[in-house]
Amino acid sequence: MTYAAELAGHALVGSGKVREIYDAGEDRLLMVASDRISTYDAVHPTPIPGKGAVLAGLSVFWFERTRDICPNHLLSYKDGVPEQVRGRALLVRKLDMIPVECVARGYITGSGWKDYQATGAVCGIRLPAGLRESQRLPEPIFTPATKAGVGDHDENVDFDRAAEIIGDRGLLEELRRLTLELYSFAAEHARERGIILADTKFEFGRDASGRIVLADEVLTPDSSRFWPADGYEPGRGQPSFDKQYVRDWASASGWDKSPPAPALPDHVVERTRELYADAYRRITGEPLEAWLERSGAPRAGA
Repeated sequence: MTYAAELAGHALVGSGKVREIYDAGEDRLLMVASDRISTYDAVHPTPIPGKGAVLAGLSVFWFERTRDICPNHLLSYKDGVPEQVRGRALLVRKLDMIPVECVARGYITGSGWKDYQATGAVCGIRLPAGLRESQRLPEPIFTPATKAGVGDHDENVDFDRAAEIIGDRGLLEELRRLTLELYSFAAEHARERGIILADTKFEFGRDASGRIVLADEVLTPDSSRFWPADGYEPGRGQPSFDKQYVRDWASASGWDKSPPAPALPDHVVERTRELYADAYRRITGEPLEAWLERSGAPRAGA
């Protein structure tokens, strides 16, 4: 299914549950984050106002602060970006993408918690016995995953399998180093802002010279688990600044989790909008409106 609107002068080259990718000429792409939200691999017909701006704005925030750790594909969020999509679009460099998700986990939760309960390990990494849900790990771990197509789930794999997939064990070792360094940098910043970065995933590619480059979106509520530090308590799931509120509503709605996804009620839309905007404000220290102004986003009703 294609959700994209036409963008004059730009050919659509990819459309996913959340974003569209357009050819921007030469070695460039235009990545446009929408306000769509999905749960259980199905897109709800009700958008979350401002969600696309949060994804773009936070990615820019982190790209600008992590370039000394790893170069990234961001070229511009304003120059060369069509006015109609400013605020939620990034002009980026084309890369040869590496076909694994690079996941860093500092806390045991999500699919990692399920794997640990079943095997005592996550992606082949043996963890101490007796860990509780949401507990901080002795040290962050690197847990790669396969990239799933639309409608499929990413699959956790061990280091050896990930190395087979990309065909270069040395490259994967470098990706592990970069992933854990990026995670540690971001987790420290988030902690200073009263947020726990439980886990996150990165995507990397290579440029024409073979250099490793950080790509896609980075450290957003869609690619990370951000928990409020106040009230954190191991032994249970944690409230988070992401779409968990929508997932909880969807699970309790009677929907069988098969497409099409149901429309969202107003209170779910508003609370989710608040969570995404609050994540942006806490992490960056500025309101979302400041990002929209700086990026030249079109004003509502203009």
